[in-house]
Amino acid sequence: MAGFAPNPRFLLPPEKLRYIRQVACWVLAFNCGIVNGPKKSGVSTSYGIAVFDSVRRSWDRLAPVPKYPNGLPLFCQLASCEGKLVVMGGWDSVSYDPVTDVFIYDFMTRQWKQGKDMPSKRSFFAIGAYSGRVFIAGGHDENKNASRNAWVYDLRKDEWIRLGELSQERDECEGVVMIGEDEFWVVSGYRTESQGQFDGSADVYGLKSGEWRRVEGVWEPDQCPRSCVGIGKYGKLLNWTELNPVVLVGACGIPLGGRVLITGSEYQGAPHGFYMAEGQNGKLKKLDVPHEFSGFVQSGCSAEL
Repeated sequence: MAGFAPNPRFLLPPEKLRYIRQVACWVLAFNCGIVNGPKKSGVSTSYGIAVFDSVRRSWDRLAPVPKYPNGLPLFCQLASCEGKLVVMGGWDSVSYDPVTDVFIYDFMTRQWKQGKDMPSKRSFFAIGAYSGRVFIAGGHDENKNASRNAWVYDLRKDEWIRLGELSQERDECEGVVMIGEDEFWVVSGYRTESQGQFDGSADVYGLKSGEWRRVEGVWEPDQCPRSCVGIGKYGKLLNWTELNPVVLVGACGIPLGGRVLITGSEYQGAPHGFYMAEGQNGKLKKLDVPHEFSGFVQSGCSAEL
């Protein structure tokens, strides 16, 4: 991946853009720089960021984060706002220790910069972005203790502010921002003592009111929500894995305007497929994906350019 130059089609200045468009950004599995490439003895899979423009049907990948030239931290999280992509947290790919790193990619300048570290080490937390801020909540610490605290990162000020506590611990929860309602949802997750027993509730933060509320019965109990929570009609949550059996395992849905880009496989170990759905309940149409971009998707988000 060293020496890679980003595609200039993603980097047009604002005055040259006819409209704002959305692209999908994924944390994608690479092996020696080749997605789904031949496995070499003693070399583990590394992760980079792939970008798909659904309007131009073009695929690209971002230059590596300078601190991690050989691959991103495992299980790092993505969020995007105001033309920037934010990468934070995860595990060091060598030591497997949690990291607090925050990196910001500016699509206009084609540059990475490092932001202020996360307040504490945590993994598998909920994340969402809105109006120049990135919200995180839940997850677990380096000792596998589930967390109930929440924070917001202000990109302009490069600072973290605590948002209080959730109604309960929520490990492996999922974050969703409902723009029309001005809310950040922290969906499902489980407590330390009930590992793997996912809860059906959610904690909801009012982006304007600054207050938390708890909502019951919004998620199927014992269903992992990671990367597969979508927003259906009337603001009701939906599970992308239930849309079609071809994305039953490892589903990751990324809204792109009125369409949704979904990846996943039929069963554990099956090849990953990439599909476009028109609307939340539309029929899936399989996409032709270049071989080097056909690997396992760990997480993702949409970004406006």
